[in-house]
Amino acid sequence: MSECVVIADDLTGGNATGVLLRKMNYRAHTVLNFDAFDPEQLDRCDCVIYPTNSRGVPEDVAYDRVCEAMKRLASDEVLVYSHRIDSTLRGNLGSETDAMLDMLGEDYIAICAPCFPATERVVCGGYMLVGGVPLHKTNIALDPKTPVTISEVVPLFRNQSKYGVVGIEIQEMMDGPEDLAKLINSKAEEGCRIFCFDCITQEDLDLIADAAIASGRKIIAVDPGVFTATLARKLIVPKGTEHDSRILLVVGSVNPNARVQMEKVWLASDVHRVMIHTKKLLDSEESREEEIERVIKEALDGCRETQVTSVVGDGIYPENRIDFGPYMEAWNCTMDEVTEVINKAIARIARGIFEAEPSFRAMYTSGGDITVSVCENFGASGLALRDEVLPLAAYGKMLGGAFDGVHIISKGGSQGGPDAINTCITYLKEKLFL
Repeated sequence: MSECVVIADDLTGGNATGVLLRKMNYRAHTVLNFDAFDPEQLDRCDCVIYPTNSRGVPEDVAYDRVCEAMKRLASDEVLVYSHRIDSTLRGNLGSETDAMLDMLGEDYIAICAPCFPATERVVCGGYMLVGGVPLHKTNIALDPKTPVTISEVVPLFRNQSKYGVVGIEIQEMMDGPEDLAKLINSKAEEGCRIFCFDCITQEDLDLIADAAIASGRKIIAVDPGVFTATLARKLIVPKGTEHDSRILLVVGSVNPNARVQMEKVWLASDVHRVMIHTKKLLDSEESREEEIERVIKEALDGCRETQVTSVVGDGIYPENRIDFGPYMEAWNCTMDEVTEVINKAIARIARGIFEAEPSFRAMYTSGGDITVSVCENFGASGLALRDEVLPLAAYGKMLGGAFDGVHIISKGGSQGGPDAINTCITYLKEKLFL
């Protein structure tokens, strides 16, 4: 049976949510005709999406359609229920959420996190903004079927729902998931069943999901898809995983931007993290060999639990930066020759991981020198370039050597915004499943 059920108010939005789930290796099926649908198909997918096509119908009709869908799809095996709403809050938000709450019972609450950061739809101070403009000042207010004439999320729900609705704004989310979980429980005990959160970034969605899980409450995700995908990532292991296509992140850059980007990755994704103690790569040949062996072992020990493993030099944090002067003086060499020792050691780590675990089929490398060292160690004659993922982030495949055809994205550590590495990971996941 599917562990994620998404009831969408229209087909396009439902499919968009399904694509977000597919990018994370979930098998997502959209049901268009229950009469022709074989229930055994649910055993072959992680997430089932059913569009009720109810955005523009009367609220009682929308309520009935959601109830009927829930009768068919609700199950004790479901871990994530989602009411997929429009990203600009059109339609029967309240009556459809009420229908899901009624069908699932009084133990459930609805967590509404209606932001979609990639499309600049965010909620701040209780107001929805589209590209920085209040919702009611956009062309959504002129929609001929389902106009939205106010920008405040809570009143939209209160005007449509029979249940208690509460708004939780950004200042109440500053103390972390445990305190936020206590707030959720406190408001739920007061009778609130629909919780509308401020949410601007993916970090906010992760915080809300962590708090919802920590609260111990049974929840329904109410959102345009991104929060549902976030919650699924935290609660559902895709069917058939063991991952057969893994990604290795190799980051040797010490640029501050690389640290920001990696912290975004660690916050937003389930990544097995291994730090390289860079100084040990220089102290002696013995310590270098020990560190290479340790990192490879640690990477392999935890990689089976996730699709993405990161191997990152600890110089990404300023307190671990190395003064190369003493090494240059002791070895009578240039700085480039010192850093080459580090680069070659990191390349050996990458090769050791790929040799020991054949499911690694893609790699992200940060820093041109690291990329060159990795390709040399892998015996590649070069890269078959295929695409530009972002400015100065190139995608291609290794040419020749023992790992011919391995997918690779290389990017300078200083390049791109905070989400640049996350974007590269998503791109590689898509290529691995083509």
